[in-house]
This record gives sequence, C-alpha cells and structure tokens, in this order.
Amino acid sequence: MADLLKNISSPRDLKKLDLDKLNLLAGEIREKMIDVTSRKGGHLAASLGTVELTVALHYLLDSPKDKIVWDVGHQSYAHKLLTGRLKNFDTLRELGGLSGFPRAKESEHDPFTCGHSATSISSALGLAAARDLKGEENKIVAVIGDASLSTGLAFEGLNNAGHMRKDLIVVLNDNEHSISKPVGAMSRYLNRVITNPLYNKVRQESEKIIKSIPKLGNATYNTVRKFQEGLKNLIVPGILFEELGFRYFGPIDGHNIEQLIPVFKNILTLKEPVFVHVITKKGKGYKFAEEDPVRFHGVTSFNKDTGKATSHAGSGDKTFTDHFEDKIVKMGKKDDRLVAITAAMPHGTGLQKFAETFPERFYDVGITEPHAVTFSAGLAKGGMHPVVAIYSTFLQRSYDQLIHDVALQELPVVFCLDRAGLVGKDGPTHHGVFDIAYLRSLPGFIVMAPKDGRELEAMMEKAVEWQRPVAIRYPRASAAQRVSASSCAPLEVGKAEPLRKGNDLVILALGSMVNAALDVGSVLSRKVVEAAVINARFVKPLDGKVLEEIALKGKPVFILEEGVASGGFGSAVMEFFERENIKDIKVRCLGLPDEFIEHGAREELLRKYHMTPDELAAIITSEL
Repeated sequence: MADLLKNISSPRDLKKLDLDKLNLLAGEIREKMIDVTSRKGGHLAASLGTVELTVALHYLLDSPKDKIVWDVGHQSYAHKLLTGRLKNFDTLRELGGLSGFPRAKESEHDPFTCGHSATSISSALGLAAARDLKGEENKIVAVIGDASLSTGLAFEGLNNAGHMRKDLIVVLNDNEHSISKPVGAMSRYLNRVITNPLYNKVRQESEKIIKSIPKLGNATYNTVRKFQEGLKNLIVPGILFEELGFRYFGPIDGHNIEQLIPVFKNILTLKEPVFVHVITKKGKGYKFAEEDPVRFHGVTSFNKDTGKATSHAGSGDKTFTDHFEDKIVKMGKKDDRLVAITAAMPHGTGLQKFAETFPERFYDVGITEPHAVTFSAGLAKGGMHPVVAIYSTFLQRSYDQLIHDVALQELPVVFCLDRAGLVGKDGPTHHGVFDIAYLRSLPGFIVMAPKDGRELEAMMEKAVEWQRPVAIRYPRASAAQRVSASSCAPLEVGKAEPLRKGNDLVILALGSMVNAALDVGSVLSRKVVEAAVINARFVKPLDGKVLEEIALKGKPVFILEEGVASGGFGSAVMEFFERENIKDIKVRCLGLPDEFIEHGAREELLRKYHMTPDELAAIITSEL
C-alpha cells in the first residue's frame, strides 16, 4: 500500500502526484469507501463508479475556484475524500458528521447542497452566467448520470446552455449503457483528434474564413458543418447534443485515467458548451457491488468480505412499505383497472412484486416525477385506477402537476407517499417533512396518515373506492399494530378514531406519532394525569365533530405530527378553531421546527427534536 490518500488534504496535493500514481490512489479511495460504508451504510455503487473520473477532474481543475456541480450527489464520496474530508470520513451520515451528499455548509468545494436529480446543469449554467457577468475566469463542470438525463429539467438546462453559448462542461456519467456503448479504437482516436488544441484552432479559423465569404459564407458553413457532423456521427452518437448547441466528445472510458486526463486537458482549453460522454461501471472495483449494483446503490452496514448485509437486532415487524407491497398485489388481483406508477423506485417503494405479477399494468417512468403525476392523471381520465408510489420528498417536484393536472381536474389518483417524516441519514434533501403542508392546501384532495400497517391497507382500499384525489403518507419505519383490529373504528372519510380516554388533556396524533401518543398517555398516567388519545387519521378533511367535542371539554390540546409544524396538521386544527370562532382553548403543536433537519438516525433526530414519548410527556407536564 502506497498510502497516497492520507497525504491528500486538498486537490492541490493531488497535482503533486505523478500520473502513474493516480491509479494507485484510485484503489486506495475505493478501499476507504468500502470500509466506511460497510460499517455506516451509504450510497456505495455510484461512488465506486466515479472514482477515476473524480480523480481526473480534480487533477486538472483548480477547485474551489473551478466548480464541480454534482447531480444528486450520491456519487460524490471520492470528491469528499479529495477535498479535505478524509479525517472525518468515518463520520459519514452520522448526526453531526459528514453528509452523504454534497453540502455547501460542509466545504467550499461543494458549490451546492444537493440530493435530488437533474439540478446540476441548470445550477452550473447559472454559475457560468454569474462568472461572465463578473468578468471572472474559471471553469464550471456539471456531472450528471444517465438516469437523471432523462428528466425534463436536465433537457431544459441543456437547451438553455446551448442557446446561451456559455463556457460550460457537462459530463454525462453513463453507467447503464442506456445511450450508447463504447465503440473501440476509432472512438478513442477520434477523441484525441477532435480535442487537440491545434485541431480546434484550425476549426475556429476555418469557420471565420468560410463565414466571411460574401453572400455564400453562412450557407457554405452550414453545409460543411452538416457534412462534418454526419461523418462524425457515423462513429460517435453525439448528434442530439450537437443539435442542442454542445460540442460532443465521447464515449470515453471512465475508468481509464490515461485516457481521461489528456481528453479533459484539451477540452478545458475550449470556451463553449461542451458535452463529455463518459462510460463507467456502477460498483466498479468491488465484486459484490458490480454484480448487484441495485442492492449496493444505497446500503446499510454489510460484511465487506462477503457483501452480505449485517444482521440488525430488531423487532422483525413488517414495515409500512411491506404492507403496501402485499396489499397492492392483492388489490391488483381483484381490480384489473388498477395500475401502478413509480419514478425509478420500484424496489424502494414496494412495487417490485406488482411489476412482476402485472407487468402490463406497471409503469416505471424514470426519474420524472412531474411526468409521473400528469401521466397518472391521463390514466385516471382514461378510466384506470392509478396508484402512484413515490417518496414524499420527491413528490415535491410535482407540485404544479398535483394542482393543475389532478386536483383541478378532480381525477381519482391515489398517491402513496413512502418515507414521509424523518428518513434519517440521507438528511435534509430526503426528509419527507413538507408533504402535509403542501398537500392540505389542494382543493378536493383527501390526505390521510395511518397509525399502523393494517390501517394503511384499509386506507389503500378505500382510497381507490372513493374515486377522488387521495394522498396517504407513511414513514420508513415499523408498522407494528398496537391496537387490536376488533377495537378499531371503521374507516370513513374525515372521521378520527378515539383510542384512549382521559379527562385531563387531549393528545391529537397523526400517523407515525399515534403510537408515541399512546406511550405518552402511559407515562402521564403514572403521574396521575389522564390523557385522551385520538388518532386523527385525516389531515383533510378534518373531523369537525370530534374537534368541537374537544373544544366543549375545554381541556388543553396537544397535537403531534412528524412534519414541519409551520403550515402542518396542527395549523389546520387551529385554523378550524378560528373559523368556528372557538376560543379559550389551549392548543400546542408539537412537530418539527421551521428549519431543514440534518442527517442522522431517525431515533436520534426524534430525540434531538424532543419527539420521543418521554420528552413529549415532559413537555406536556411542564405546560399543564
């Protein structure tokens, strides 16, 4: 072991290495990433695939003056290791430690905090435009994956960048061969030729001469350019990007440092929009991740020698996702008009079984959440019963489509929002804490949250029956049943469920906080304080009858929700009291603060924000 990595505290240290040492460094980076993620979990496969690309970029660029804007960011571990974060890398995704994604507050080498797809090109173009307005000289590079490139936002950015003609480099990290495959020696030779500074100087001078020909200049230039592009695209697949206004280079072997560095060195001399197509292998350098890149995309701890997940002590309870997965298959067997839609997350959302059972009624539309919503609206208009399974944080990207294409049209689309609330170690870009606030304002929508897996299944069944726009939010957590099925109230639109009697105060809890509320009631009873506990079930419509009964008792009301309190479920309850002119009632909303919640284990974050049963009981006791 050469121990090269330990001497890299910034990209400047990287430039001191001879070229023949860079492959050794890439190996050390991979070993470090595998070691840490095997213990802490994280996004391993994508980061393994971009090691050589990252080394090459930082070897040639002058970061942080030059900017690398990563798309999504789950491929940025090598970037972190090369930009002064090696000593803290063992804290990856821990509360108070390094983020699993680029984070502007963490390092000057991270221009943007990111975690959602397809943002890199647009934000990088903005940086390039600002640079030019200030008269500065630096390079801006946007790195985007082939899956993200399918999104509308990515093409909007490409289209605008080509039109503006800014000095911008877009690197396509193609790890699925979804656009093209490498075409061998001729492609490598052609890239050496067309990135050569002399070639580009001659090309630019030739363009000037041809265009200067009176009357015939522009027509002649266009003819020559089309011939040149046609000849080039017999060999390399860049016509789409050339038509958008980019110079296209590729495909390039993304694991060949000896090829990457000279190509990028020449490309950096250009001052126009450039598109570089790099072919990589997801999970590169770690056998188990190469063989199963889907499982190693985002992993919990595992044995790095065997690749097998480390067993975790736990209840073994089914999760909400497990219940969703089983129920939608059962519903699909009974209803041949039921269709399921996901945005590139069939495994994470629990739709894989449905996809295998009913392939003709399953649609994975890729990372295109706005399209997923409008597509589902079309399915509903056509007489189908669409169920859209999507993470809460990603549905945010479709807000206008929810309003314009579903709510306004009054279409019966069911949205099942997995990962609602605190999701843990992926941090602020992935916490699903805003859905209550942004969904409850939509006219005609029914918004629900189940307390357990059985109630989720009931909500799914009723949601399709009701033939209205419906959203069901549930967490990434155990769906254990605390209340026996025989004692559960039937599910009716807008009807809450009383669970515990008490004369001293009322706890109105939503979804994932219902079990916590029952625990709070038990803690308080030991202090001779009896709390009534009500499972709200619905964010919209509210159970007005239950709220009026609570008001008549005149007891303090404590509202528990795993979402931002600002504009959330508690706000809806207080608005109800205001509308009904109900006064002289004490209401306290206990939710998440008006801030972005950092990364950390869900249990740690609940404790930090005083949302565990013991801490909630202490808060309630202090206010009685």
